[in-house]
Amino acid sequence: MANANLCFRCSSMTAEAFSGAPRGSIRCSGLGPKRVPMPPLNPKDPFLSRLASLAASAPSDALSRPSASDTPPYLDLFENPILMATPGQAERTVSYNEHRPRRPPPDLPSLLLHGRIVYIGMPLVPAVTELVIAELMYLQWMDPKDTIYLYINSTGTTRDDGETVGMESEGFAIYDALMQLKNEIQTVAVGAAIGHACLLLASGKKGRRYMMPHAKAMIQQPRVPSSGQMPASDVLIRAKEVINNRDTLVKLLARHTGNSVEKVSQVMRRPFYMDSTKAKEFGVIDKILWRGQEKVMTEVASPEEWDKKAGIKVVDGM
Repeated sequence: MANANLCFRCSSMTAEAFSGAPRGSIRCSGLGPKRVPMPPLNPKDPFLSRLASLAASAPSDALSRPSASDTPPYLDLFENPILMATPGQAERTVSYNEHRPRRPPPDLPSLLLHGRIVYIGMPLVPAVTELVIAELMYLQWMDPKDTIYLYINSTGTTRDDGETVGMESEGFAIYDALMQLKNEIQTVAVGAAIGHACLLLASGKKGRRYMMPHAKAMIQQPRVPSSGQMPASDVLIRAKEVINNRDTLVKLLARHTGNSVEKVSQVMRRPFYMDSTKAKEFGVIDKILWRGQEKVMTEVASPEEWDKKAGIKVVDGM
């Protein structure tokens, strides 16, 4: 629009802005009742070029509707098949896209990886196992010396009622991956750690295994999956495999909790539930993550001190 000339008498842009005509070729009448419109001129657009040419040659005719006619102005331009076959060229403005992100936002597990956090929040099915092991390998590749934090809220390969939802190999796969890592693994139980998830919780670095105050842990024997119309021989084979998985689970829990194999096998005969305090006593965790708990517990007086302050005298033999 650098070639546009402003008429000070009618306050309108002259037609030189459209056609690039030489200065003085279009004269203003001085009356100034109308203004010549300023369509966005694109030299590659034949429609707008024709429109600019028409406005430059006869601006008054371009603005005025034909007398005694219902035909709108510029209608003759649409009768040209060449112009109609050529789409208009519109320049994209930044006003519609300036706030649109340049790339898709990352998903939540990717954001947690920035804090070196791996979160298991579902039963150990193949899709979960694939993601968890991939994240562990990625974090070791990023830094083989920095700590990895494993947050657990999972029912393992079985549900709370014992129904099987995944193969026992899924839990063993994550466990083996943890044992192969060079990084220090700190585990935190959030919500529930049942079955193989309890094994993953106990397999963290000694002294760095934590549990939320109201989380729970539970260990139980694995069950034989539904056999349906399976032959008896196949049922026996599956039962033997479940027994082998149970014995392996008992040995690993005994190793990481510091209990004997006999004790772990004894408590696993039935579902063995543990709150945070009992899990600490059993050796599954090392510390309960209760903000300010240590300070509160150290300030709590013993029962004898409470009785003494209250003026209660304890009689021997009672």
